[in-house]
Amino acid sequence: MTHVEDELNSQPECWARAAAEAAGLGGALPAPGERVAVVGCGTSYFMAQAFAALREGTGQGETDAFAASEFPAGRTYDRVLALTRSGTTTEVLHLLAGLEGHMPTTAITADPDTPVMAAADEVVVLDYADERSVVQTRFATTALTLLRAHLGLHPDAAVADARAALAADLPEGLVECGQFTFLGRGWTVGLANEAGLKMREASLSWTEAYPAMEYRHGPISITTAGTATWMFGEAPEGLAEQVRATGGLWIEGRLDPLAELVRAQRLAVAVAAARGLDPDRPRHLTRSVILAP
Repeated sequence: MTHVEDELNSQPECWARAAAEAAGLGGALPAPGERVAVVGCGTSYFMAQAFAALREGTGQGETDAFAASEFPAGRTYDRVLALTRSGTTTEVLHLLAGLEGHMPTTAITADPDTPVMAAADEVVVLDYADERSVVQTRFATTALTLLRAHLGLHPDAAVADARAALAADLPEGLVECGQFTFLGRGWTVGLANEAGLKMREASLSWTEAYPAMEYRHGPISITTAGTATWMFGEAPEGLAEQVRATGGLWIEGRLDPLAELVRAQRLAVAVAAARGLDPDRPRHLTRSVILAP
């Protein structure tokens, strides 16, 4: 078993622990009414997108998400929340250093022995969700579970759905597809973006991700036999029928959307295996991007 397989299989236990811990972390995480920016790089950026949409969509405060390198200079927030598995990512550390003394910062990380511990005002450590793999799985979903629980939005069914996502066979014909499109609405747009990234990283697949209503505005033109379109959450009316009419494979998300992401992680590993690739050694990637001064 690869590192990434071992780590993605441990997600139900990690989620249960994070959900239980959330209540005790209130002082470090965004409070209701705060104006918040959430930042990250790669997978962490897509988890930031999901959390920002969840928080703002439930009326808990204006929340923006940015790639750490694109944080708008001069804009002020009540808190900046940084997601960084490694605690060493250059763009995140550079941003936190620039914000020191200007606005409160919190970081969620997996490694307590990294520079982010001193760079942020508050740090939440999810060391039990740390990973050996380059390709992120359990840290990202565990961090988002923690944040969902902090918002009071962690459903009881999520952990059971994650176990179901690990146990059930992937849909017939899915691994053999040559192109994959992931769709979301609201907070699940970030999950769709992350599913696409997992497929690119682990299996070098041609993948795209869009807000579901945007799919009709051009991207559906590539859909045909041998392609797959996967919906995270409830689909817009009539979209499934339109995709099926093209000859493409429609995958409906019936589980909790975060558990659907677990299924997509499994797909990435399965496609990598089918293509003779090692998902623990993705091409041109390292576990953390650390830039020379």
